[in-house]
Amino acid sequence: MRLHTIVLVSAAVLLAGCSSSSGGDGDGGGASTPPPLPSGAPARTDGKPRTVAADLEVPWAVAFLPGGDALVTERESARLVRVAPSGKKTAVGTVPGVEPQGEGGLLGVAVSPSYATDHLIYLYYTAASDNRVVRATYDGRLGTPEPIVTGIPKGPNHNGGRLKFGPDKMLYITTGETGDGPLAQDRDSLAGKILRVTPDGKPAPGNPFGNRVWTYGHRNVQGLAWDDEGRLYATEFGQNRFDEINLIQKGKNYGWPEVEGAEDGKGFTKPLLTWTTDEASPSGLAFADGSLWAGALRGERLWEVPLDDGKAGRPVAHFENDYGRLRAVVKAPDGSLWVTTSNRDGRGDPARDDDRVLSVPVG
Repeated sequence: MRLHTIVLVSAAVLLAGCSSSSGGDGDGGGASTPPPLPSGAPARTDGKPRTVAADLEVPWAVAFLPGGDALVTERESARLVRVAPSGKKTAVGTVPGVEPQGEGGLLGVAVSPSYATDHLIYLYYTAASDNRVVRATYDGRLGTPEPIVTGIPKGPNHNGGRLKFGPDKMLYITTGETGDGPLAQDRDSLAGKILRVTPDGKPAPGNPFGNRVWTYGHRNVQGLAWDDEGRLYATEFGQNRFDEINLIQKGKNYGWPEVEGAEDGKGFTKPLLTWTTDEASPSGLAFADGSLWAGALRGERLWEVPLDDGKAGRPVAHFENDYGRLRAVVKAPDGSLWVTTSNRDGRGDPARDDDRVLSVPVG
């Protein structure tokens, strides 16, 4: 059975340009959407999402352990929760040093690609003076976190926070510009960037500027995903009118705050596609079944973006207004998507069992 599949075609979707704007974690930026791909219709979700776990407090990120259980961060409580596919929840512990404020708190989580031998996990959180990335052992219980990247600027809004290991086994870190736009253009600042570091936090070999910076000119990147060919994509909040998905390429400048969306600007890289902010505020991002899947906060839907050799087709909206604000989107070992709601973050309308982890079949 296929439920609540909605193809959204608006005037903004039919345009090819973008513009500028203001807003934070669920209320920011956008642009326009490309025409349909000639290769045909995109995939659809098959069946109704299943609630895996309920009664979570602003779940922000999900990362799977070997064996199929997942670690879930809670932004406000600073708890790390282990969630099994059966729905069993186990509190791993409260991460020390987290100081939630505004959009800051306990944010990203990643599992080491060498977890079988090193038992390491990585966390991104807002501390007293900065945003930082730490690593800790986890083998049934959480070890003492060790800082590996510190000094990432923090603010009430635009703290970035996504962590993912790439196909190259390097750790990619997304940061926001904390509302201070010029920091995004400063290649010596860690704000408004996608960073690429070794597992111990040092600048990765081959980085374009000899530091931790991989790309710059970002406002607030919230999702990362690689396709089967190793291309990297990122979701990004715009300001008032346009949100983006970008194809991320080494050393490129994505324009903020000089341009937003698909505005013309010398030396800036245009987005792969854009939305108006009421349709998106895109957060978590996953690649599955030939498409990108982006959770929409303000847009309250799951966006499917079919890909053809790195080019985006017309997005398809699923479950519009069915589950409220959607934040994390991660491909599970069984091929489904795990999607978290974010209705208890002060900007949503929580249902009785929110927040939840949903399992969404695709294909």
